[in-house]
Amino acid sequence: MENTSTLYYQFLPTDGKKINVNPDKTALLIVDMQHQFISRDGLDAQVAREKGMFDQWEYFFNRIDNLTIPNNKKLLDFFRTNKLEVTFGRIACHHKDGRDRSPVQRRPGWNNILLPIGDPGAEMVDELKPLDDEIVVNKTTDSVLSGTNYEFLLRNMGIETVVCTGVVTDQCVASTVRSLADAGFEVILVEDACAAATQQLHDAEIMIMNQIYCQVMSTDEVIDLVTEELSKTKLVNV
Repeated sequence: MENTSTLYYQFLPTDGKKINVNPDKTALLIVDMQHQFISRDGLDAQVAREKGMFDQWEYFFNRIDNLTIPNNKKLLDFFRTNKLEVTFGRIACHHKDGRDRSPVQRRPGWNNILLPIGDPGAEMVDELKPLDDEIVVNKTTDSVLSGTNYEFLLRNMGIETVVCTGVVTDQCVASTVRSLADAGFEVILVEDACAAATQQLHDAEIMIMNQIYCQVMSTDEVIDLVTEELSKTKLVNV
């Protein structure tokens, strides 16, 4: 039987044309870059060590330390320096017993996440700590949009394009990208500022989402694109 699993990807545009962005209507969204999930001393890493499984996560934490955090920091510094909108989405429930969580975050196993607001594990890692007036959306779902007022906030600010980064590529990041696209936003997914448990999972999700739900770009490509647009109207700070 002919394998048609990727047949419709043959019809994606191949002209290499970049997405058009208006910097004043563009927001950076950093998803779930929290101590619990991405710190080597976070709870997830501790549990993996206790179960003798940490070696299986070495790829993930190496990518986080050597690529994902540095590129998020690079984007964050660029957006802040040029006074562009910076936002964060994080997993954090209101009740300490987690009864306000969505079913997907209550299920046993990987998604059994209990992170109340105020728990140190719910905070963004120090390199990516939000400033006082930057928007931080607390979510009990995978998508930053589902069950939050994030879309409403973006509409209030006149945002049309969202530059999305974070973890993990094939779960919360992917859900957020799809929700943003369905809501009518242009989405740029920054490939080297995201991470999944394995390279295979990351690459597969990137392939699925690219050109359909978003445009996949690198950190440097995003900075170059926004810099080009900024240079048309005002001075650029890199």
